[in-house]
Amino acid sequence: MQRARNKPRVLLVDDEPNITDSLRRHLRREYAVFTASSGKAGLEVMAEQDDIAVVVSDMRMPEMDGARFLSEVRQRYPDTVRILLTGFADLESAIAAVNHGQLFRFLTKPCPQQQFLELMAAAARQYELQTAERVLLEQTLKGSIKALSDVLALAIPDAFGRATRVKERALQIGEALGMEDLWQLEVAALLSQIGAVVLPPETADRLYSGRALGAPEQEMVARLPKVGSELLANIPRMTEVAEVIAHQDTRLDRVQRPERVPLGARILKVVLDYDTLSPQGKAPSDGLEVMRARKSWYDGDVLGALAELCGGDAGRPMREVELYEIAPGMVLAEDIRGPSGMLLVARGYEVTSGLVERLRNLESSLRSKKYVVFDAARDT
Repeated sequence: MQRARNKPRVLLVDDEPNITDSLRRHLRREYAVFTASSGKAGLEVMAEQDDIAVVVSDMRMPEMDGARFLSEVRQRYPDTVRILLTGFADLESAIAAVNHGQLFRFLTKPCPQQQFLELMAAAARQYELQTAERVLLEQTLKGSIKALSDVLALAIPDAFGRATRVKERALQIGEALGMEDLWQLEVAALLSQIGAVVLPPETADRLYSGRALGAPEQEMVARLPKVGSELLANIPRMTEVAEVIAHQDTRLDRVQRPERVPLGARILKVVLDYDTLSPQGKAPSDGLEVMRARKSWYDGDVLGALAELCGGDAGRPMREVELYEIAPGMVLAEDIRGPSGMLLVARGYEVTSGLVERLRNLESSLRSKKYVVFDAARDT
């Protein structure tokens, strides 16, 4: 059974059962074969069976022809290799489909068995190459993001804490607005503070503690989005993320074409300003009135989504608790710091059982024994 599961998985689609039966006999030794009698049925099989490597479809079928069916497969399952079976009368349509990039190859009927088997082997190899390249790229990307995030956490814990808070809020807004490619927004938020690694330690400390900055320091801080964008620009698939970070501090009232500012950047601008205007221990909506007074700075839909989220937060009780009362599900409304002032846990962090155990172990060395928290969310 395990051996069969590891075979490349192939889907044959044809409204003539004798055709699919014949092809299945040729393939069953080397492949796990599935069949369907129409394009609609083929899509249902694709939805039920994971990792279909190759789809072979007849051209002429009722309701949905092969070119349209394979185009749907391409949109839904881009890694799947697509092959079209066609008669000479359909040759022009098949060539057009290949030229539009929708197919790996096409075969004319009748197709010699050896030619068909060689093509299937080539298609299976193509699928392996595509999926291996994608996995490698994803692993490289995840590794690069983690490395940069770890550097930020070690170099400037306050910056990492802010990035963590911003990521959670940005994702909530992105989901509320129906934003696509949320992973890009998540990465941009998590790395929104990466440029701070170039700041002198004393400047970074003043920036993240909310203290006043001198004019030269303000100029350095103003350049941070550009620095962060340049750090990411050469990482594969990070071009759009770098663009978001480059514009994360852009005021819309200062650009001629606000619609050209990426949505992710407009979200980060709102969330970053909100984070700056929401001091520790205060109600979550305290900074919202200031932002409403500056509404020309922001995307109205994004600001509206933030207001709705703040309303939800306002419904969660906030209170001061003893350290031993902190429980999983609570959200910290202020930072937890060690005796030297080093940040241990940033405000906005949702308490886990692991954190509770860690705090118990550190209790004797913590600066404070009482902390302001939001109570755990209750099921409605």
